[in-house]
Amino acid sequence: MSGELDQPQAGPSHAGLHRRNPERNRAAVPGGVIRRANAQGPRSWIQKVLEQIMDSPLQWVTPSEVVPVAVLAVQRYLLEDEPRDTIPKPPLYCYDVTISDGVYQEKCYLDPSLNFLVYKNILKVGIEMKIFRVSCLYNERRLGQGILCMDNVHCGETLETISLETPFRNSAHEEIPERPLRGGKSHYLALWNNEDPYGDIWLTNKQPEEHNFNNTKIISLSHLEMTWNNRRNFPALLVRILHKSRLRYYGKPDKNMIEPYQTFLEVADSSGTVSVIMWNALCPEWYKSLQVGLVLLLQDYSVKKSYPLRLRPLPVDPQIKLISTMEVCLNLRDPPTNIIIIPERQVKPEWRLPKLNHRFITRSELDDMPEKQICDIIGILVFVGRVQRSKKKENCEDFWSHRWIHIADGTSEQPFVVELFSTSQPEIFENICPMTYFMCTQLKVVRNDTQVPKLLYLTTTNESHVFITGHRSQLCANDIKVKNFIQWIKTKTDSGEMKNSVIGGYYPYPPVPETFSKYRSSVKVESLLTAISEVRKEIEDLQYREQKRIAIQGIITVIKYIPHSSATESASASETLRNGNRPSTSQTAERESQSQEINGKQHQENGPMSSQCSQTTYTSLSPTKKKRIVQGQYTKLVPLPQPETSAQTKGNKPDMPSIFQRPESTRTSMHGKARKTISHRWESQLWREKKFGLVEHLHYSCVYPESIPRKFTLEHKDFLIQQYNSQPAKYIPPKERPPKLNDFKSARSLGHFEVTILGLNHEIAVDVAFLPMYCPEDIRTSQIDTLLTCMNYSCVYPQEGSGNERVPGPRAIAGDIIKAVTELDRMHVVCILDICNLGNNKVEVYLHKIYSPDNIY
Repeated sequence: MSGELDQPQAGPSHAGLHRRNPERNRAAVPGGVIRRANAQGPRSWIQKVLEQIMDSPLQWVTPSEVVPVAVLAVQRYLLEDEPRDTIPKPPLYCYDVTISDGVYQEKCYLDPSLNFLVYKNILKVGIEMKIFRVSCLYNERRLGQGILCMDNVHCGETLETISLETPFRNSAHEEIPERPLRGGKSHYLALWNNEDPYGDIWLTNKQPEEHNFNNTKIISLSHLEMTWNNRRNFPALLVRILHKSRLRYYGKPDKNMIEPYQTFLEVADSSGTVSVIMWNALCPEWYKSLQVGLVLLLQDYSVKKSYPLRLRPLPVDPQIKLISTMEVCLNLRDPPTNIIIIPERQVKPEWRLPKLNHRFITRSELDDMPEKQICDIIGILVFVGRVQRSKKKENCEDFWSHRWIHIADGTSEQPFVVELFSTSQPEIFENICPMTYFMCTQLKVVRNDTQVPKLLYLTTTNESHVFITGHRSQLCANDIKVKNFIQWIKTKTDSGEMKNSVIGGYYPYPPVPETFSKYRSSVKVESLLTAISEVRKEIEDLQYREQKRIAIQGIITVIKYIPHSSATESASASETLRNGNRPSTSQTAERESQSQEINGKQHQENGPMSSQCSQTTYTSLSPTKKKRIVQGQYTKLVPLPQPETSAQTKGNKPDMPSIFQRPESTRTSMHGKARKTISHRWESQLWREKKFGLVEHLHYSCVYPESIPRKFTLEHKDFLIQQYNSQPAKYIPPKERPPKLNDFKSARSLGHFEVTILGLNHEIAVDVAFLPMYCPEDIRTSQIDTLLTCMNYSCVYPQEGSGNERVPGPRAIAGDIIKAVTELDRMHVVCILDICNLGNNKVEVYLHKIYSPDNIY
């Protein structure tokens, strides 16, 4: 059938389906009032296409006129199996896409063959899109218009602004709560994970209410434990919420459940603490209203034997009995549970309900905390990393969302390093930014003192809960550690010293051990080493914001230094797709070989080296499959000073717990010097011999703006938060013309290196980026002796000197790194690479560490 259509074929941002999908006949199409366009006004393209379909005997058309439409929403849901499906399928997430032609809005179904456009964040809100083939689905059990299905689309550029005033053509699409176009589900899922509540089915209006206890029979938890097996009806429970877990979505295609959610509450009275499980439709009704610390009256619940393998949080009071033989279940039916929030003013002392007992620790105390210890922290955010995703299991469609953050509390020069997973609080997780008060409960200590550098950070647990400035919470103001923090932060904010904070960028954490054998024991993957021939597939299989760490074997054959002043840190995906005249690998190699060789290094005097984000070149790959890849790297260290920003750092002091604090000795090291473009390069003799005969040369050494950590400014807070969050499911009009990411000062300034790794069989080579940060002292380990080791840690550490001694400049540091790399000539090394899909055809590949033969075992 494809021969009948003269339309663009599938590519990174241009994809189509040229055959009927047998699953289309399973549609459940909502009916509704159909609006007709005003004859006096502009004609709706959506309306014209629908009329063409109705006149077509095939129920699909290639529109006679293709008009760009704007994408207003991309919404995800799980499509359940039909009764005739005998073999259960893996989760099939479908997407409804809301478009606008300027006259009407229309919610359309995206053909599953185009789902990859969402996976890669190519099809996203705010862009212009052309639709080249459309079909229609009808629900034969309902009266009303069918739904449009997009079979072939081309995704264009981001639009400056889109009007939201246009009405829906089909009024059924405006109904609240929103419902998916297909299947029997009553709600959409969050776009990028299953833990976050999304949509208007999640209520927040449950309020405390006075209750008359005169006719209410109450049973204690300890008494219930002894008698529940012999009871049919259970008296009411009067308990306080001590912990609340994140949401768990357990929907499956073969399970026809409308709202398959589950959450755990740990509740207690004076006699004990027990787990309460809230099921299904009760979760959207109650989850967002039930906060830790509230007192509940539970009636008409059920009790069952507890699940023995579930790990429960530690009790807030060691004196309270932990009841582990039973669980209390709350359901909308069988029986329908009655939940009442009791106002705190009605709580009587004689009930002896336990109070919340936080386990606050300071950063100075963390150094002595054992592994897996549970604790609470409070501080101010000084670094907020971008949102990243990782697969829950291999070969599945479900992801965790997480980000790295740093919190300072004034008790140490080092911040808390926290791996913050989504806690089912998207209103907080998506809005945290530097210079914000931050409190998190139920964090677990992760440490390894046997590796170099030592590993020490905190990670969230299933019961972690987050509070930030302006969010309603118990600030625990009576806790002495909280009081000390508040007192400290007043002195710091008053003097303006908290302004040296950073947001976003690539963050190479956690660090890998010093030997490959230790790395091997710490990694939980089926295959430890990735063949260099499989690197391209590993990268292409990444979904949006998915980050992975892989290990490859090879030989370092080329290293080029790209100074900060000449490094180009931006490229657009559209340029990638338009760039069809890339020189071949052999042409590139010939041009490189013509550069002048000086003392074993090649130095170009004609200006900066080619550091633009070039299109990835594959010898045997079609143009539509080519991608542009980027690198960016930084750690929680002090960057090399920039001449143009040195005046802004005069307020920094050594005791400021900032990840990018700039010491006084570095502020004037380059002051007054004119900028000069410099380039350092070294290539091995082996590369000169092999580069013309390569089967494949992969280019992944570009640096995109999204990879670079930026200085945070309150003036553009909303823009910076949006840039480093996940792509939203619905379009949000900008309040003003947004700036460009490159307009914000980088938190690094040393520049970066382009490194070429040749495969052991001398057939494939891959270019990656290495971006070191400059730091006068190692905050992770003191066992650093050579600059090669520094490179292995993705950081540069100058030799210690007296306070009057000048810090080496970028040229000297780059020269030392290149000199250290030359000592690896022809050695077989293991390279640890961090790879991440940034969306919209952009992928970053970073050299995180090199294991030379000396430190492989």
